[in-house]
Amino acid sequence: MTMYSKMNYYEFTRDEWQQFHTHNFGSVTDSELEQLRSLNDKIGLDDVVTIYSPLRHLIHVRYRDYQAAMLNQSEFLGIDLHQRPFIIGIAGSVAVGKSTTARLLQLLLSRAYPDKKVQQITTDGFLYPNAELEKRGIMDRKGFPESYDMNKLIQFLNAVKDANGVVKAPRYSHQVYDIVPDEYDLIDSPDILIVEGINVLQLPSNQLIYASDYFDFSIYVDADPELIEQWYLERFGLLLDTAFTDPTNYYYPYATGDRRAAFEMARQVWRDVNLKNLKEYILPTRNRADVILHKTQNHEIDRVFLRKF
Repeated sequence: MTMYSKMNYYEFTRDEWQQFHTHNFGSVTDSELEQLRSLNDKIGLDDVVTIYSPLRHLIHVRYRDYQAAMLNQSEFLGIDLHQRPFIIGIAGSVAVGKSTTARLLQLLLSRAYPDKKVQQITTDGFLYPNAELEKRGIMDRKGFPESYDMNKLIQFLNAVKDANGVVKAPRYSHQVYDIVPDEYDLIDSPDILIVEGINVLQLPSNQLIYASDYFDFSIYVDADPELIEQWYLERFGLLLDTAFTDPTNYYYPYATGDRRAAFEMARQVWRDVNLKNLKEYILPTRNRADVILHKTQNHEIDRVFLRKF
């Protein structure tokens, strides 16, 4: 028995989870998967059928219940129904594959609901700019809770949930490793919004309301930390391979310098920053998720955990 099933989760193997797939809302092609997967993430058509189609069906059930609840509340209050977006949160470590999960779910939900607007956002844009991190002396803690402007993230989610029209989200670039000044992603009255980030299920001690309070469904992408480190270093190598021709790229000095020294630096960053953040702040949020997708070698999802209550 695993640490999940000792808690309040049902546990399913791939074959068991696949049985919950009942509807087909259009096929996904290999080329589409290639476009949406992250650098070194591995995902195939079998994953779409076995893991993500049942997950999409579960979200359909929750979304249907959410819409009914909104209608019942408006009838109780005697007011017109005010459509509010169904928000999905996706959490997990750096390099575990959250972005691929978010983009694939956006594609599948868009196919399932062709008349609905499905958008996706990452919380990276709510990191403080590097200049502010330097000013606060926490550049070496980038990604930790204190490196995010949580007030801005809460205000953003509140505006989206309240259906206040177009809402701006700051844009983050992994190429420059910083917030891009005066560039934004526009969230324009979505029916479903997917919010992906390492911090989305955290409970900052100085907040009266949390980001997760706005979520109607949440997913945690999980894996053994040693595997995540392997994927992190693989991704780092791929970033070096694509950065050596662009002097403006954050990774350019590492790509054009001593590769062994670059990987030694990356291992230290993993150990001192990402692993520490994972153990202290990200992993403790895992059992707050509605669904946990557990990965093994080659990013294969071998088990799915569904929260009982």
